Amino acid sequence: MAAADETPPAYGPMLEGFDYPYPVRTFDFSSQGEDVQMTYLDVAPDTANGQTVVLLHGKNFCAATWEGVMGPLLEAGYRVIAPDQIGFCKSSKPAAYQYSLHQLAANTHALLDSENAGPAIVMGHSMGGMLAMRYAMQFPDSTAGLVLVNPIGLEDWKAEGVPYLGVDAWFESQKQTSAEGIKAYQKSTYYAGEWRDEYDRWVDMLAGMYRGDESDIVAWSQARTTDMVFTQPVIHELETITAPTLLFIGEKDNTAIGKGWSPEAVKSRLGDYSVLGEDAAGRIPQARLIEFPDLAHSPHIQAPERFNARLLDELESWPAPAD
Repeated sequence: MAAADETPPAYGPMLEGFDYPYPVRTFDFSSQGEDVQMTYLDVAPDTANGQTVVLLHGKNFCAATWEGVMGPLLEAGYRVIAPDQIGFCKSSKPAAYQYSLHQLAANTHALLDSENAGPAIVMGHSMGGMLAMRYAMQFPDSTAGLVLVNPIGLEDWKAEGVPYLGVDAWFESQKQTSAEGIKAYQKSTYYAGEWRDEYDRWVDMLAGMYRGDESDIVAWSQARTTDMVFTQPVIHELETITAPTLLFIGEKDNTAIGKGWSPEAVKSRLGDYSVLGEDAAGRIPQARLIEFPDLAHSPHIQAPERFNARLLDELESWPAPAD
C-alpha cells in the first residue's frame, strides 16, 4: 500500500497504468451481442517442453498475480497463458453482460483456440479454480490436466444456509471497497493473519480500480460476478471431472461467500478447507491432494518457493497423479 505521505495509485476500471510482468495481448471477439476485449499474457519458454499451462485468476486477483508461478513454469519449459476474464482487471466490463461460469469457460476456450494452444493443463486459483472445474467439465477434450489451488465452490453456500442478498445489495457493498478493508480481509483469509510488504502491491492493484469517477463500473462487475459464484455451484458435479487433477489446499483458508452476513450457526461450519479439500479429492475420480497445513487461501503467494517446487514435482509425473 502507498505510504501515508504518498497519493494512493488510481488505476481506473480497466487497471490502466498497472504494470504486468509480461507484455499484455488482447483478444477481440463478440459475445452476447457486445464487442469485447479479453486481455491476456502468452509467454513462451526459452526451451519448450511441448506443454501449455493456462492460469485462471480468482475474483480478487488478476493475471498479474500469477507472476510468482509463471517464472518457474517458464524455466521448466511450459508455455504459459494467463487471461484476465471478461469483467475483471484489464478486460472489458460490459454493463449488461450475463455472467456465468459456462460463458467465462467458453470465452477462455475461444482464446485458446485462437492461439492454437491445443489441450492444456488448466490451473485455477480461488474463483479461477471454480472456473477451471467448469472448464474441465465443459471442454474435457481440451483439458490435459487440472490443477486447483484453494478453489472456492467446494461447498454450496446457499444450500448450507447462507442468505441470498442479490446483485443490488452486493453492488452497494462493493462501492464501499477500500484499501484498508482489502488488506484486513486478505491478511485474515489469504495469509493466515500474517502480512509482508510484498503483499501491498496486490492491495494497491485492487483498490486502485475503485479510485476515480468510474469506480462504479468495477463495483457493478464485481457485484454480478459475486452473484455468479454464489448461484452456480460446481460442487455437485465433481464426479464428472475426467481430467487428472492436482488439488493444492492451504488448510488455514477460511474463504466462504456470504459468511460475513450469515447466522452464527451457519457461519461456524463454512470454509473449513481441511475438510473441504479431503472431500473434494475423494469425489474427483483422478485427484491427488497436496495439503499445506500452515498456509491459507493463497499458498502460491504466501510461500512461493515451497509451492512452486511441489507444483513442478507433481507436474513431472503428469498426467497420472502419484499414488
